[in-house]
Amino acid sequence: MTDTGIDTTLPGFRADQLEGFRIGVTSDRRSEDLIAAFERRGAEVLHAPAIRISATADDSKLTRDTHAIIEARPDILLATTSYGIRRWFEAADAAGLGHDLIETLADSRILVRGPKARGAVRAAGLDDAGMSDKETTQSLVDFVLREGAEGKTVAVQLHGFTDQPQLERLRAAGVTVLTVAPYRWLLPDDSSRVLKLVDAICTGSVDAVTFTSAPAVEALFGAADGIGRLQQLQDALSSTVVAAAVGPVTAAPLIAGGITPIAPERYRMGALIRLVCEYLEEQRIVRVQSAHGAIELRGRIVSVAGSRATLAPTSLTILRILLASPGAVVSRAALTAALPEMQDDHAVDVAISRLRQALPASGLVATVIKRGYRIDV
Repeated sequence: MTDTGIDTTLPGFRADQLEGFRIGVTSDRRSEDLIAAFERRGAEVLHAPAIRISATADDSKLTRDTHAIIEARPDILLATTSYGIRRWFEAADAAGLGHDLIETLADSRILVRGPKARGAVRAAGLDDAGMSDKETTQSLVDFVLREGAEGKTVAVQLHGFTDQPQLERLRAAGVTVLTVAPYRWLLPDDSSRVLKLVDAICTGSVDAVTFTSAPAVEALFGAADGIGRLQQLQDALSSTVVAAAVGPVTAAPLIAGGITPIAPERYRMGALIRLVCEYLEEQRIVRVQSAHGAIELRGRIVSVAGSRATLAPTSLTILRILLASPGAVVSRAALTAALPEMQDDHAVDVAISRLRQALPASGLVATVIKRGYRIDV
């Protein structure tokens, strides 16, 4: 076990498992664990928090909402996030309402969105009466409505933003709804790292991007849209760059953008790390036999007959295209279409020359006169 809590003795752990790969991390909270896990397996990480969690700027509203919940003595509490529950109870303690809040909720039927929220509830000395089956707010509301909620008072701990459609479903069923928002989602103060990640995705200089919240996906899309690169970003995440989501709620805006992310069966950080590692190792390492020896391309590192080199983004894109059809001729026009920054045949020829200089075996890329280029198999 390491000092970051990562067990490097687990079966399958290898310090070189992700060597050559570059992974974008969009999370703010707990990002250190995610980054450390990838780096200990040999990956380079580009950390660009797309959104951050902030405690409410004015605790007076949080205090008023807590007062209202204590006075209403709700029949049901919907606990959605562990951080939100902990932050709420801490703020209540600071306002001198902690004891009254716990006493009130001890008489409420507490339903939790997932195991983390359950853990926070139990850490406060309370118990829950059930958990949603899909770990989503919608399924939590489904749970309430299935059992009949008309005439009841339901308190909802909001998670970063108001899930208005779910609150309206409760109200439409005759429920009195009270809400408390212990924290909110905010855009980062400095957008430069997010814009750097957008560029890295669009140019294919990252191999995968991890998402642990739907707002982070939406914030990344918004940043790309703001500089006119949303479609390019979504195209890249649909092809060359792997999008990895921690669960179905996080995956939803990706799917809405035409992207099919990978996601673990268990909606946990450890499962996400394991899935990304296995997917890159099993699906994104290219191996081809050539006249110059065995070629292996893993991330940005190419090896030919055991000799290795690290490629720049343009060279990497060209080599990926050539390796996709070993021995087949790829025209200059096809390469120009794949690399918008190249405006003519001369630019393609210069890029091919740079690729040859970077490769361990310069003869690996052969010229086919008046037709294009191919891998010398």
